[in-house]
Amino acid sequence: MNLILLFFFLSLISQVPSEPILTVNPKTLSKSGDSVHIQWSGIESPSKLDWLGLYSPPDSPHHNFIGYKFLSSSSSTWESGAGSISLPLTFLRSNYTFRIFRWTESEVNPEIHDQDHNPLPGTKHLLAESETVGFELGRGPEQIHLALTGREGEMRVMFVAEDPEERQVRYGEKEGEWEGDVAVARVGRYEREDMCHAPANESVGWRDPGWIFDAVMSGLRGGVKYYYQVGSESKGWSTTRSFVSWDKSSNETIAFLFGDMGTATPYLTFSRTQDESISTIKWILRDLEALGDKPTFISHIGDISYARGYSWLWDEFFNLIEPVASKVPYHVCIGNHEYDWPSQPWKPDWANSIYGTDGGGECGVPYSLRFNMPGNSSEPTGTHAPATRNLYYSFDMGPVHFVYMSTETNFLQGSSQYDFLKHDLESVDRMKTPFVVVQGHRPMYTTSFESRDAPLREKMLEHLEPLFVKTNVNLALWGHVHRYERFCPLKNFTCGSMGQKGKDWEALPVHVVIGMAGQDWQPTWEPRPDHPHDPVYPQPKRSLYRTGEFGYTRLIATKEKLTLSFVGNHDGEVHDMVEILASGQVLNGGDDNNGKVGAVHKVDDVTRYSFSHYVWGGSVLVLGGFVGYVLGFVSHARRQIATERGWTSLKTEER
Repeated sequence: MNLILLFFFLSLISQVPSEPILTVNPKTLSKSGDSVHIQWSGIESPSKLDWLGLYSPPDSPHHNFIGYKFLSSSSSTWESGAGSISLPLTFLRSNYTFRIFRWTESEVNPEIHDQDHNPLPGTKHLLAESETVGFELGRGPEQIHLALTGREGEMRVMFVAEDPEERQVRYGEKEGEWEGDVAVARVGRYEREDMCHAPANESVGWRDPGWIFDAVMSGLRGGVKYYYQVGSESKGWSTTRSFVSWDKSSNETIAFLFGDMGTATPYLTFSRTQDESISTIKWILRDLEALGDKPTFISHIGDISYARGYSWLWDEFFNLIEPVASKVPYHVCIGNHEYDWPSQPWKPDWANSIYGTDGGGECGVPYSLRFNMPGNSSEPTGTHAPATRNLYYSFDMGPVHFVYMSTETNFLQGSSQYDFLKHDLESVDRMKTPFVVVQGHRPMYTTSFESRDAPLREKMLEHLEPLFVKTNVNLALWGHVHRYERFCPLKNFTCGSMGQKGKDWEALPVHVVIGMAGQDWQPTWEPRPDHPHDPVYPQPKRSLYRTGEFGYTRLIATKEKLTLSFVGNHDGEVHDMVEILASGQVLNGGDDNNGKVGAVHKVDDVTRYSFSHYVWGGSVLVLGGFVGYVLGFVSHARRQIATERGWTSLKTEER
């Protein structure tokens, strides 16, 4: 009888549904980018819409997740009600927790969606919640990035920590031997109240940005490799990094330039992220390793992180770029996705359709405090928020004078920015820096179908082009349009002669759109005016080379010649190139180049020498560490990295 009762009792227990279990391991991570292993079991009648949410801080409301993953796309065993996934985490100055929810098809609400118009998952049915996952203390600051100050013998370093306690940078020519070279960092931060609009000033978008530290290493000898660490004895030091100091006397300039890169995440979130940013950073790191101890810098001309009010995406961005930005200066100018909001101070009537809500309510605040560029340009926000900084500035690097401008604030004649540009461009010593490169976000020229920005381009042509032509600007680089496009030497939509076949040549700016570093939203090219709805996009004569390929540009200049090359992400090779002499003459790629419009010429000796042992050597050893880090950090990769895709050959014109 007792045995029968026992079997009856066990039968009842077996019919009671088991509670889902969600576990995490390890519970403490060493640094950003380390992975946590998440395991679940006991999910009854699993559904394709069951999802895992990431939360930081752990007490965040259900709808305020950092990101999410559908279990069905994360584990091959999900249909059994059990599975696992490993996710790399970024330190957000708070612990994480994970939650699994059931979301049914009847609860899908198309009105509540992400930027891609995908319905955001519902949080009505919580199935399980994990313990918290945190980060070790005393590991040193993160998000380390360098910048030039514009003064000889200096290098700026910025980084983020979880509290305002004093931090320093210690540095020297020998690793581990700092010889008393220590600089105390200034510290600051911004608050939720500084944001100007949603989602940046709402709980769904706001997270603690940490404390931002800013130190300047001084007394540096030109062209010398220095080692450095940031942190403190009480809070821990970072791992040792190195850079090559700015050499003002150098007769060579090397730079990597692009726009609109963004960042990638190992999860889906409210805002679209940019998986192609992985390949861009990968190939630039390859080039930096090939250069060895040559000074260089990176230029990112607007639309930096694409955080758009979701503050943790800034953290993801800085962790993505740290492998390169802690080695070489990382320079920026402002774009619409850092700044634009409905009540921005400068918004003339003709710009009502241009300046909108692209900044996600950040109104330039994170951009202004997380970077510190040369000069002291700023504009008040018109609110209690800090003034917007890093708007326009310039510096010399070898034989090139680089100028940065803002297309989001007033650039018309009579404005402080125009006065700066005019004075700066008219004051360039062309014996010292024979080349002038101007950079801004929105382009003056594009054959992309960007009709909304047409009034702004008209103002740029009216107010800026005459100045650029008069002061013999050699190269004008723009972002915003997520493509690569190179124009002939240009004035008022007309190609100037390149001086070939006995013709006189004109020193006109070469405009290049380089917004192809990561963002994958691409407009069509301009259609025929008399057939605006047909998918036929003739390439105008002034547009010598254009493509939807992702990548970046590589600039190499001597006193005699400047070469700008476009490197494609799908293979890391050069796919377009233009050469400009110190006289202003453009050597190749013009409309009188023997009929070969946009022809790609043999890579010159300077380029080949600088990159030969790596780019053409076929070595993959140096890439291995970074690729492993990044691919682990971005495991979801909605589209696989470029080298794993079946690409077709590039064409001069998209079809």
